[in-house]
Amino acid sequence: MAPEPPLLSMSGITKSFPGVRALDGVDLDVQAGEVHCLLGQNGAGKSTLIKVLAGAHQPDTGTIRWRGEEVTLRSPIAAMRLGIATIYQELDLVEHLSVAENVHLGHEPTAAGFVVRGKAAKASTAALLKRLGHPEVDPGRLVGDLSAAQQQIVSMARALSHDVRLIVMDEPSAALDPDEVDHLFRIVADLTADGVAVVYISHRLEEIRRIGDRVTVLKDGRAVARGLPAESTPTRDVVALMTGRNVEYVFPERPTAPPAAEPVLSVRGLARHGEFAPLDLEVRPGEIVGLAGLVGSGRSEILETVYGARKASAGQVLVDGRPLRPGSVRAAVRAGLGLAPEERKAQALLMLESVTRNVSVSAMSRFSRGGWIDRGAELGAARKATRELSLRPDNPSVPVRTLSGGNQQKAVLARWLLRGCRVLLLDEPTRGVDVGARAELYAVIRRLADEGLAVLLVSSEVPEVLGLADRVLVLREGRVVHEAPARELDEPRVLDLVMEGSPAS
Repeated sequence: MAPEPPLLSMSGITKSFPGVRALDGVDLDVQAGEVHCLLGQNGAGKSTLIKVLAGAHQPDTGTIRWRGEEVTLRSPIAAMRLGIATIYQELDLVEHLSVAENVHLGHEPTAAGFVVRGKAAKASTAALLKRLGHPEVDPGRLVGDLSAAQQQIVSMARALSHDVRLIVMDEPSAALDPDEVDHLFRIVADLTADGVAVVYISHRLEEIRRIGDRVTVLKDGRAVARGLPAESTPTRDVVALMTGRNVEYVFPERPTAPPAAEPVLSVRGLARHGEFAPLDLEVRPGEIVGLAGLVGSGRSEILETVYGARKASAGQVLVDGRPLRPGSVRAAVRAGLGLAPEERKAQALLMLESVTRNVSVSAMSRFSRGGWIDRGAELGAARKATRELSLRPDNPSVPVRTLSGGNQQKAVLARWLLRGCRVLLLDEPTRGVDVGARAELYAVIRRLADEGLAVLLVSSEVPEVLGLADRVLVLREGRVVHEAPARELDEPRVLDLVMEGSPAS
């Protein structure tokens, strides 16, 4: 008798976006009733692969077989009709609707051709919540009033409201405490005992060993290992598979000795409830300090809190020993802080405006007199700032949307140079920048530090942090677990710390 085919088989899946090959011939097979873990660093292709599986992205090439038959997943609805449900890390629930309304959203119960609301929907939802071990959740309660763990249970109930045979869970434990994680694992065990397959994505290798059956590792859009035994594969082997990469980073030389000046930026006991624990750090003029950690470790939240875009629940930020007003971007900018955010197109750039206006927007008072803007002075200052960074094309009148990713980032940096900032906060400085332009940005950042700027850097690329920073703070689940000069660290060591480390005492 021929063996049963896998529940799911993805073969030779490729997917490209402008300038990026996100998936490059990926194979994945999942058996009914197993927990198949998907591992890889940020940017490895995990999110793209599960969006292909969910019907949100269409592959460029490759085949998908479901129960042995080739299928085309043209939309999330098509995937759901087959029995494939996806629970994303950022839960897509509607906060102002009730639990029952969210669970049945898009496939409300019907009778005689009419949508049935009220008791029928609530009763169906209550049965699903009981199956998931959470009968205390009220089906009539607004989702926005629930805890993170309860909202995740609602997402699982919504998946089970269909005839689901495979559930994709993307970082499901990121917002859960240990007891809630234990309960999640009991639910997963019950589902797989009923023959439901689970594709489980997590950065926490200890979870993979506890819950997983097999592991597929992605790196740079390729499956570098398939079907590894989750429980017995050593952590070091998994880390080596995740980090082995072609050389694509060319870093400038860092100073041989650390700066001796007094700190320009001091962070004392800074904390934000639910995002990161009390943190101390200092950055001196001419120094680059890197924050290394995985998604959910609090890296970006720390940067935004230092900048005043988020209000701290404890602690303070000081510039030259003077505390900043908490939660005030204006106070931070006046004190000399500048932020290049992760999502520069949405958060930093005026995409329909010229390079000149994007560069000058934080220093407009320099060019305005009596309500009039001196366009010549504005253009001249923008041209000087962009030339210092070798921004191309050398024409600040062009719309910023026409620039490459690397040159758009230079426009953001030029803005803060023109403003005269003293502390530069960089969040994912090379996100969306091609390999060739990275070296240019690295050289620019190093030069700015050498000229006296204090730089606080966040990057999901561990080699980037280690190659650029003078000193590194390693974060895990909102806490600093290690601090050391970058020269004393390597990539496997940092990944060991962020995945397996325990908070520093």
